[in-house]
Amino acid sequence: MNLSTLAASAEHPYPILAAYVNGEIRELSYDLKEGETYCWIDQRDDDGIRILQRGLTFLFYIALRQLFPGHKMELLHSLSDGLYFEVSGETLHQDEIQNIFEKMEEIRLADMPFTKWEMSIPEAAERYDEQGLTWKRDIIVYKHNPVATMYELKGYVHYFFGYMPLSTGALPAFELLSYSPGIILRHPTKSHPSGVPPFIEQPKLHAVHMESGIWANLLGVSNVAQLNAIVTEENSIRELIQVQEALQEKKIAHIADMIKEKKSRVILVAGPSSSGKTTFTHRLKIQLMANGVFPKTISLDNYFINRVNTPLDEDGKPDYEALEALDLERLNRDLAALLEEEEVSLPIYDFILGERSKEEVLMRLEPGQPVILEGIHGLNDKLTPGVHLKDKFKVYISALTQLNLDPHNRIPTTDNRLLRRMVRDFATRGHSAEATIEMWPSVQRGENRHIFPFQEQADAIFNSALIYELAILKKVALPLLEEIKPGSPVYAQAKRLKKFLYYFENIEDDSWVPSTSLLREFIGGSSVLP
Repeated sequence: MNLSTLAASAEHPYPILAAYVNGEIRELSYDLKEGETYCWIDQRDDDGIRILQRGLTFLFYIALRQLFPGHKMELLHSLSDGLYFEVSGETLHQDEIQNIFEKMEEIRLADMPFTKWEMSIPEAAERYDEQGLTWKRDIIVYKHNPVATMYELKGYVHYFFGYMPLSTGALPAFELLSYSPGIILRHPTKSHPSGVPPFIEQPKLHAVHMESGIWANLLGVSNVAQLNAIVTEENSIRELIQVQEALQEKKIAHIADMIKEKKSRVILVAGPSSSGKTTFTHRLKIQLMANGVFPKTISLDNYFINRVNTPLDEDGKPDYEALEALDLERLNRDLAALLEEEEVSLPIYDFILGERSKEEVLMRLEPGQPVILEGIHGLNDKLTPGVHLKDKFKVYISALTQLNLDPHNRIPTTDNRLLRRMVRDFATRGHSAEATIEMWPSVQRGENRHIFPFQEQADAIFNSALIYELAILKKVALPLLEEIKPGSPVYAQAKRLKKFLYYFENIEDDSWVPSTSLLREFIGGSSVLP
């Protein structure tokens, strides 16, 4: 039976976007075979969010083409629970944005089908040329198989590197928000599936995204096809690596200058998993020392309460990422004493026993000497209520991928970090890619709860993403993903990541990556980490 027939008669709280069939994602046009089991995908699933984003992006593209034929759009990054676009040509005014919204809404409510086509690569290139999407041919040549997929809607063809809804009627209500110099397309989220969530502005994060994008354009590497062209030229890719590393070092030095100027005593470094926090902290320390500032470091891991007392999450499992999992009273008492230049006995946590060790380490700060704390709660003032705000300097670090697949398809930052984590876990802990992907939703829940709500409170934001890094990570990550076979609970995610990595040319020689690079925290060979 066809999935669309089953979906039409299903009682479901949200529009059905696709289905997991025996662990694989299938569009609703799929004919279910005997013995196959399925469950629905909607906007409460990560895959459902990706599907609705593709559908809404296609609607935005068509509305823009119909209303402003001379304008071109570029999808740059996610922002404020939505997708941030810029439109070439004259800046669109509010009434013009409203016209685009109304055209998109007209198409959505008409419940028009997304028609799927499969053809050879040369045929697809010809169709894209006819649509004025000539840059598409530069990326589809890197497809892993000779068949290209594209979708047609209202006479327009496009491909958004993934599955689509059956029709526009499955797409949820959305908003278009003017956000200079572009537009944010906002939609329901996994955590707020019933409608568009309240708008929370993220000016600092947006500024870092924009700065990274400007540098990507200056270097001529804003999409994967441009990166691939450079990778094949040995001198060019070596120079790109050197420039990227120099830019990051310059940024770290600038943050060190800010800390010295402010005379901050407590430096807090926080960011989501696999952002490169440890390497960044060491490199920041070196830059501070070059400024005549000699910080000491404290690991927040040593302030865990005994494991038996760890608070439980909603599933009844220990929540090690909860703020309450730390001994906040002891931490703030120690910090207060250190800032008074008293000698303090700092705790050491025994992770094998799951309790505080009887051994401790002595520390004393000299007058004006700062201390660096690295941990996920660093941006939350509830971590250090005993420290005056004027004495704190908070740094948020994340891999804010500035590279896109093409002008209409972004690379999610969470995928970049997941691939980093996968490579590092395999190298340092022997974990399979399957194990890393399985635990990733739990990591994301912790980030959404304890990190992302506080990122705009940072005094400085550091982007640890490197334009070239996915071409390095692919060499290790792809074979690990190939080990995940059909039947695995994470096969759908592994398949998606494999298809994504196929578009990248390998950088075979990672010796060009300096030993001080943040990337070395994940691929090994770091001279910075102890």
